[in-house]
Amino acid sequence: MAEEQQEPARHGGAHAIAAARLHGVSTMFTLSGGHVFPLYDGAVKAAPPMRMVDVRHEQTAVFAAEAAARLTRAPGLAVVTAGPGVTNAVSAVTTAWFNGSPVVVLGGRAPDYRWGSGGLQELDHPPLLAPVTKRAWTEHQASGVAAAVDEAFRLATAPHPGPVFLDVSMEALFGDGGPVRPAAPPGGPARAAAAGPDPADVEAIAGLLARASRPVLVLGSDVWLSGADRAAREAARELRLPVVANGQGRGVLPAGDELLVTRARPVAFGEADLVLVVGTPLDFRLGYGEFGGRDGGAPAQVVHVADSAGHLATHRPLAASAAGDLPGFFTALAAAVPAALRRAGAAGAPPWADSWLPRLAAAARDAIAADQALLDSDADPVHPMRIYGELARLLDDDAVVIGDGGDFVSYAGKYLEPQRPGGWLDPGPYGCLGTGLGYAIAARIARPAAQVVLLLGDGAAGFSLMDVDTLVRHRLPVVMVCGNNGIWALEKYPMQALYGYDVLADLQPGCRYDEVVRALGGAGETVTRPDGIGPALRRAFDAGVPYLVNVLTDPAIAYPRSTTGV
Repeated sequence: MAEEQQEPARHGGAHAIAAARLHGVSTMFTLSGGHVFPLYDGAVKAAPPMRMVDVRHEQTAVFAAEAAARLTRAPGLAVVTAGPGVTNAVSAVTTAWFNGSPVVVLGGRAPDYRWGSGGLQELDHPPLLAPVTKRAWTEHQASGVAAAVDEAFRLATAPHPGPVFLDVSMEALFGDGGPVRPAAPPGGPARAAAAGPDPADVEAIAGLLARASRPVLVLGSDVWLSGADRAAREAARELRLPVVANGQGRGVLPAGDELLVTRARPVAFGEADLVLVVGTPLDFRLGYGEFGGRDGGAPAQVVHVADSAGHLATHRPLAASAAGDLPGFFTALAAAVPAALRRAGAAGAPPWADSWLPRLAAAARDAIAADQALLDSDADPVHPMRIYGELARLLDDDAVVIGDGGDFVSYAGKYLEPQRPGGWLDPGPYGCLGTGLGYAIAARIARPAAQVVLLLGDGAAGFSLMDVDTLVRHRLPVVMVCGNNGIWALEKYPMQALYGYDVLADLQPGCRYDEVVRALGGAGETVTRPDGIGPALRRAFDAGVPYLVNVLTDPAIAYPRSTTGV
């Protein structure tokens, strides 16, 4: 008997899935809820079916969608049910907002015909999401779902990218929207491109560079996210500019590149006379854009470049600025600076290439050399830097390293330098703990052949470790390393400095987070001595299952941070 052919779904959920697929979405991250069942039915019955990854907390679903967007540079999709499904996702949506990540969050919604009667999980979600999304609204008609989802993805990916929230009433999601038709031509709609920067702005910046003797180029996350990494690398090399990498700008220049002076950051930022910041805000991570002035020197001139005018700094004076397509900006700058140098009377190599760049490169090498003793430390209890000394020896060039934590992850950001762009993920300027498992889930899917390493502080582990169950169920092997000092170090030491004591800053000493992972179906072990770290990491990489190396570190060691973000 011939198998009966399945009737194509016609409900709003099927229309939503068809529209999402036309924007390049291949995976839905979700936690099951009755208000959004048609989206699952649409994914199952699509041709081919859309992959669905169900998690243990809605914030993990959105964190995973955000990481997928940041790693693939295509929009991410999260689906959450009504009421608490949406409110559980708010911190993750806010993280995407601060990171400029193109994520569409589709939410369920109580039925319109019962609205105001106290239905299950009845809540008007868009007003809650409006401050942290590019747009938040409701679709009420099944026939309008495809167009609404299409618009959501167009908004999310248009410069400056960011999250978009759309909830759909039950009538619209379950209702018959008619035959499912493509919402855009085959191959998907073209993403809205940023307009090119104003040539006059580029010329002004080139002129400032030509008159500078100690310039620094800062490359931020949007350089990677906008696809400007190659153009930025070529411009930096052509102009011989010293580079400090920030966020996902890390890896645009590989570790060891002669132009990469991130480890000489105090000298670079303290003595620069011109700092050109591209693709990242002038926030607390960059001292709010206050550069220069070291040893009584003059403040540096600051240039800010963003993909849209609305993301240029307004809290401090700028010597110049430009907004628009970042690949185009770097190409135009590389062409404009040589002519500006000639007009300024410079011949041959730019003036900073002979003294300033070599000085910063030497300072970076000295800083790296000075680290080695602690990276090889035999201290007992374990110094957290020893973990990174061991891990660095095992990482492949295409590894994806994820940080979720305070002091422990700050060490990672300082001592693990990616070899390739798109190989580093941290929570970004919002600083939300709990991103780790969602990011790891997405990284394993986006980079199936690469090493994926999640670095967890023991405080951060408490936010999302239950989603190891998701890794296990979906057969997603990830190496997790927990720096376990039994305290909230980022709070404990500042509180002691302020008040002479601390409170609410202690966790359970020696907590067996590896046993949590084992109970959820993964594997792991606890390490208490420095010579046990390397062998444990090798076992983790060879395991082929989610594996947590729980390293008990010295709680007396505090990361020597220079900014509090306040």
